[in-house]
Amino acid sequence: MGEARDAARAWVAGHVSRERWFAGAYFTGSTVGLPDSAEVPLGSDTDVMVVTTDPEPPAKPGKFLHRGALVEISLVPLAALEDPEAVLSDYHLAGPFRADTLIADPTGRLTRLRATVAERFAAPAWVRRRYRHALGRATEGLTRSAALPADPAPPDPDTVIGWLFPTGITTHALLVAGLRNPTVRLRYLRVRELLAEHGLSDAYPPLLDALGCAELDAGSAESHLAALADAFDAACAVARTPFLFRSDISRASRPIAVDASRALIRAGRQREVLFWLVATYARCQLILAADAAPGERERHTPGFAALLADLGVPTTAALAARSRHTLRTLPSLTETCESLLASRAPAAPA
Repeated sequence: MGEARDAARAWVAGHVSRERWFAGAYFTGSTVGLPDSAEVPLGSDTDVMVVTTDPEPPAKPGKFLHRGALVEISLVPLAALEDPEAVLSDYHLAGPFRADTLIADPTGRLTRLRATVAERFAAPAWVRRRYRHALGRATEGLTRSAALPADPAPPDPDTVIGWLFPTGITTHALLVAGLRNPTVRLRYLRVRELLAEHGLSDAYPPLLDALGCAELDAGSAESHLAALADAFDAACAVARTPFLFRSDISRASRPIAVDASRALIRAGRQREVLFWLVATYARCQLILAADAAPGERERHTPGFAALLADLGVPTTAALAARSRHTLRTLPSLTETCESLLASRAPAAPA
């Protein structure tokens, strides 16, 4: 981790630190908190947020290898970080500032922000705001999916993504309520661990039911992963269109999408890989639709359809029905968030 962080710092220093719009940088993501002596976990990258004075930053650079480390660079406007209470209320923005994650802070603003956020981060009032922020995001997206037409045709990849990510945000609400990092790829694994630690494991199966993978066995998961790996390689070979997620579908990112998922399946965590497997497969389908020849594109359609069928959402109508079901579970999810919040004493002033 120390070497990976040094690589990220070197990229910031050499590539953006002298730009007129540069206003700082800090670490974020799942590796925050790991000691420098730890090995970078299989399937993890080193995430960096670069702060810019541009109110509408360009597309993020994404994932790439630098000095042997897989680094992911995202951009955040300085305006989003100027109000500490707005940051404390945002479940994505607040987390990195509870620890010393700063890489560069030319104006001193990030240092002052961190002092305020770290002091108040664990106060129940702010935790409640953040988990409600996550629930609001989930509700908004699921409501859109629930209103889809009762179409017997398979959902297109964009429609699948529009259902998948709001469904997955339900785990983020719980992780935030439990003061855990709302990680992206490993969200289901981390929320399973959190709920078990607090004696709330009964709250986990409904999360899997919402995704449709509660009964998925390892053999089926590995079969879907093999089909994904084939589609992933095909998408990497033809990709030209500049999608926002483009760097997630690249040779450098293959260990995250394929190798790390296989390791989890073989460790008995096949249900926990399905979220990222579906996300990656849908993105591959979008790339193939945009850039592949018709024959190559059609070759990978059955595998994606088989995955959706195993999840119980083979049609747009089924996907809409699943979204309506998940929306009905949100009151119970809120109760679980409150249980997590009540399981510890207040740790900071409001």
